[in-house]
Amino acid sequence: MTTMTLRIGGFSTRLPTRLVLVNAVLVILLVAFAGQSLLAGTYPTSLADLQNALSGRADKITSMILLDHRLPRILTAIGVGLAFGLAGETIQTLLKNPLASPDIIGFSAGAGTGAVLTVVLLGTGTFVFLGAMLGGLTVAALILALSWKRGIAPGQLVLMGIGISLTVSVINDLLMTRFDVTEAAQIAKWLVGSLEARHWQDVSILWLGLACLGPLAFWFQFKLSRLALGDETATVLGVAVDPARMATLLLAIGLVALAVSVAGPLPFVAFVSGPIAHGLTRQPRPTLLCAALVGALVTLLADTASQSLPGGLTLPAGIFTALIGAPVLLWCLIVESRKRRG
Repeated sequence: MTTMTLRIGGFSTRLPTRLVLVNAVLVILLVAFAGQSLLAGTYPTSLADLQNALSGRADKITSMILLDHRLPRILTAIGVGLAFGLAGETIQTLLKNPLASPDIIGFSAGAGTGAVLTVVLLGTGTFVFLGAMLGGLTVAALILALSWKRGIAPGQLVLMGIGISLTVSVINDLLMTRFDVTEAAQIAKWLVGSLEARHWQDVSILWLGLACLGPLAFWFQFKLSRLALGDETATVLGVAVDPARMATLLLAIGLVALAVSVAGPLPFVAFVSGPIAHGLTRQPRPTLLCAALVGALVTLLADTASQSLPGGLTLPAGIFTALIGAPVLLWCLIVESRKRRG
């Protein structure tokens, strides 16, 4: 395996060449698709229009479309995908199970329920993030309590998480009865996962949260790499296993709550990011940056597809992320089944 040496001041590290190239290609694709989404559409624009809008010289319609509609939506899609990708790879690595992603084991559903419950009780969406955080933490605490066996039991946690996730979906259906028909339709779309009508306030909240939680996630990659070697090896290397797992879970729940509060519980984004990243890089160790970029690219592509249907029809982005994630889920189930038989 060929490697590259990265030097920043007095710091140097060796990175696999394939990992660096894959990350570079993902960044290029992400920028290209973001640019295409920004300039294309039912009201086509050009780079000159974008420059005029940024400088304040564009007409009101062009400026509104580019700066008030498309750009916030694109930045939200990228940020949400980054958050889900980081959370998914973190939990899957922590529990050594590709099925143990936030959307499979109920963390995303819990965050969604907390957000909806906040709107029901307070009648406002101002505290949606706090509601999503409390919902995710409550579900996580319940899953951990039910699956705890002298520590965190990854296999049991996945099974309990799937059961709790189904229960939470029933609670969401009951909460929907508290809204009128129009509100219920909007909430239902949000619960599927939607990036429609995002504003600069959403962008600010999302990217501020990523600026706080993202560096922590990459800092925890050091411990994740050792936890992936097994509990005994991690302990020998100086990692307090259960505290490290708890801290990592809390970090992942924060990332999930952040993404859910802005775009709803987009299905399968957190789930597919890790397996696709590992398939591209062929790296057994945690690949947080690559998984985050994959999550951003999947979310942006799904949102672009949701706006590109014939006849002016639009669907929630969550439908398209589900179409991407379902085959990956089946593939992971087949791989896990073969491992157990082997």
